[in-house]
Amino acid sequence: MSFARVNPTRMELARLKKQLSIAKRGYKLLKDKQDEMVRQFMLIIRETRTLRIEVEDQLQKIIVRFTKAKLKTNRETILEALMVPAKALKIDVSSKTVMNIKLPTVSFKDEGKIDLTYGFAFTPGDLDKAVLELSELLPEMIKLSQLEKQSDMLAKEIEKTRRRVNAIEFVMIPEMTESIKYIIMKLEDNERSNIIRLMKSKEIILAKTNSLSD
Repeated sequence: MSFARVNPTRMELARLKKQLSIAKRGYKLLKDKQDEMVRQFMLIIRETRTLRIEVEDQLQKIIVRFTKAKLKTNRETILEALMVPAKALKIDVSSKTVMNIKLPTVSFKDEGKIDLTYGFAFTPGDLDKAVLELSELLPEMIKLSQLEKQSDMLAKEIEKTRRRVNAIEFVMIPEMTESIKYIIMKLEDNERSNIIRLMKSKEIILAKTNSLSD
């Protein structure tokens, strides 16, 4: 490390010691924040994994029903049957705060029961079952999307905090510590030099005094 820009004075030493104390406190706060975010992240990840397995399993069954329906009738009939929504949903998006990070939350409310808007005469029963099962699965899919967005935002914030923690721990604190050691060493050298000069001055004065006495 280069100390060319370090001013070896007592004032600079006091300033650096104060900055080092602040940096250590900041490091501890950021480290605690990072640990808590990781804990929250792991909780969300575990919940997301469990829910994703359930949703994917149900979706696979729905896709199989829908595929069977497509085999029993033509594409135009299915598109016409699904053209009108079976029910309306009211979705509200808000947020919750975790370690000063705003994470999105999604809530929804059914606007009445599901109503199959197409006639049953020309559509297979597998299509009805697929629509009904997909409607029942919708709340879990919304929750899954919420959890995945939260985990994504937490992961990015954890990475940002980790970089800051590492910068303080491995760059800022070591540099300030070395600067403090350098200033202390220079001040001690200056102090020794002053003592030596004083001793030399005293010897010279004593020598002159002795010569005058003689």
